This record gives sequence, structure tokens and C-alpha cells, in this order.
Amino acid sequence: MAEPTPPRILLVDDDPDIVRLMQHVLKAHGLGPAREVSSGREALTSLEGIDVVLLDHQLPDTSGLDVLDAIRARPTPPAVVLVTAHGNESLAATALRRGADDYLAKDAALADMLPQILERVRRNRELQKALTEAEQDLVQAERLAAIGEMTVTLHHEINNPLMAAFADVELLLGDLDASPDQRRQGLEDILQALRRIRDIVQRIGGLREARSKDYLRGVKMLDLDRAEHSTPGIDRGAALVYVSDEDLARIVALLLRGASFQVQRIPSVAEVQARARDIGVSLVVVAGGGSTPGAHALGGFQPDAERDYLVVALVAGEGAAAVAAGADHVVPLPFDPGTFTAEILRRLAPASPADKPSPSVG
Repeated sequence: MAEPTPPRILLVDDDPDIVRLMQHVLKAHGLGPAREVSSGREALTSLEGIDVVLLDHQLPDTSGLDVLDAIRARPTPPAVVLVTAHGNESLAATALRRGADDYLAKDAALADMLPQILERVRRNRELQKALTEAEQDLVQAERLAAIGEMTVTLHHEINNPLMAAFADVELLLGDLDASPDQRRQGLEDILQALRRIRDIVQRIGGLREARSKDYLRGVKMLDLDRAEHSTPGIDRGAALVYVSDEDLARIVALLLRGASFQVQRIPSVAEVQARARDIGVSLVVVAGGGSTPGAHALGGFQPDAERDYLVVALVAGEGAAAVAAGADHVVPLPFDPGTFTAEILRRLAPASPADKPSPSVG
């Protein structure tokens, strides 16, 4: 898989020593050089093509928060990392509330934290991009499927009465000497076929929810009579997702569906505990407690010692506790959507338990 493209960075700071230090760190990690400006006004005129803005709070012509507001008001704003003085956690919290993607303190840890923060921002942005693209793909796929099912439905439901009406018209035109009774019967048959077509069109026009049923093997059509959902086929097995954060759960579900899993969102630890033993479950994804004091490393889920499913833990922080609790694979948050499913599929690949790789942190 190709390496992520380095972000295009705008460095907004009027302190030459800080600028020199940050440029050195960026270049050392393959992320620079960054474009440099020293004022808020220059920053707002230099955003074209920029992915991330490293924005100092103290600027000669304005404050970083005001520049942040102006950037966030744009249609497609870049990510913004507010650079604050050491110990100014209150300002950092305000920046996050107003739309900053992260913050960086000017302290001894700046050189170490800068590349970590940029990678975290990149991953968060990629997650949001993946969610948007996956939802657009899903909508497009559903539209194409609906068009296909509608085409099959129209062919199946309307074709027969339409052909019957054509046949009756041709018979009447071909037998101009037919008796009045024969003509009347032919016209009544045509009228009946047209009424059937009218009724079908009205039923289609009155649909408020699209339901499907099998027409032929591998081909579906709209079900105009019953309200039943069709069940998608299972390629890689069922994936149980026990993640309370709605946005994160949607991203995980969309990525797994794209990898041919049958995704099932599970609302409680008791249910995921029970459902994990079902036949066909190949994957369980849980949001772990990470380093939160007192939190269960797997969100309360306790994997069976002998199991056929892979346990993936999404963890903010260190993953050692999740591995100790039974996770087969730990994904640090925020994760990279470009590698998320690839690593899971790699770990599902072994054909026997003896070949199963040891627990890992992604």
C-alpha cells in the first residue's frame, strides 16, 4: 500500500526561533518544509492548497482564535492546530470547542509532539473523508440497485398485460370482419390489461419504502405485495460492532461492509457476549477503555478462550491491557481508514488456529 502523501503545511508564527525549530522538526520527519507567514492577514491569503495550518495564538495583528474562526468559516477549511504557550490549557480547550483539530504547546516536548499531532490530525481527517466517501458510495450503490430492481419489476409486472393488449389489438386489426361480440370481448380484454398496468403504476408510485424479493437466482425485484427485507449474502462472515461512539461506529461499519462483512451493530455488552458465540461470527470489534482508570480494556466484553472469531479492540492509548484481556488485534485511535480492514483481513487469513498470529497493535 502506498505511503500517505505528506500534508501541505502552513506555519503561522512571528517568532523566528520557533519557526526555525518547527521547520527543522518537519524536515526531519519528511513533512517539510512548510510555507511560512507571520501574521493573521497573511495566513488567510495563503490557504490555497494547504492541508494543515500550524497557527500561533499570539500574532502581531490579531489572535489565533480569530484566525481560526475565519478559517473554519470557509467552505472546505484545512485542519488547524493551535500553537499555545505552555500551561495555557484553558485556551486550548476554547480552541477545540471553536473547531481546532488539535493544539500544541510551546514547551520542551514540542519537537516530539509535533509529528505525533500531525499524524493524529491526518488520521482524523482521513476517517472523516472515508466516512463521507463511504456514505456517498453506499447511496450510489443503493440508487443503482433500486434502478435495477425497478427495471426488473416493470418488466415482470407490466410486460405480460402489455403484451396481451398488443396481441388483442393485432387480432382486432387483423380480423376486420369479426362479429360485434368478438370485438367487444377483444376491447374488454384490452381494457382489463390497461387497468392492470394502471394499478401496478399506482402501487409503484405509492411506495414509501423499497422492499426486495427474489425474481430469479441472483436477480431481485421490488416486492409490491409484502413488506420484507432481503438478507445480503455473507462473504467473510458476520462482524459484530460494539462501539458506543456513533461516528466511530458508522465509520467502522461502513469500512467492514466494504470488505464484504455482514455488519451487525450491537447495543450492549451482554448482547455482544451472547451473539459472539453464534455460528458464522468471524469478527468482534469493541471500543476498549484504553488508559482510562477503572475502565475495562475491552469495554466489558470477555472473549471465549476457545473461539472462531477475531477480537479487534479500538483503543485510545496503550493497547497492552486490551491484549491482556483477550484482544487479537489492537487499533490505536484515531486509526487510518486506509489500513484498517487490510490488517484485519491479514489476521483472518490463517487457515488453522496453530497458524494464528500473536496479538498485535496496529
